[in-house]
Amino acid sequence: MAQKIMRPELLDLVADRFKALSDRARLSLLQELRGGSCTVNELVEATGMGQANVSRHLAILFNHGLVSRERDGVYVRYELADADVLKLCELVCGRLESELAERKKVISGR
Repeated sequence: MAQKIMRPELLDLVADRFKALSDRARLSLLQELRGGSCTVNELVEATGMGQANVSRHLAILFNHGLVSRERDGVYVRYELADADVLKLCELVCGRLESELAERKKVISGR
């Protein structure tokens, strides 16, 4: 894969996107949205977080283009704006699992 040289402005945008993904609560919300759109109340129930906390994190995810929202009567439904964010998470998780397996080998002496 060819490496792309990023201008400083683009690096800033990428860094901001990673900052939005750097919180466990936001990752948990993205994980819940993997199954489809949810209301704030559904996300509160699924994650065990408080309503204000869920709303605050959803606002951050929305402002960074990671989730979209649509009014559904008196509710607002949130969904993943781009499922590729899950591919990124899976890539990181796969790498962490590989590193953990290697560490276990070293510790056990195998």
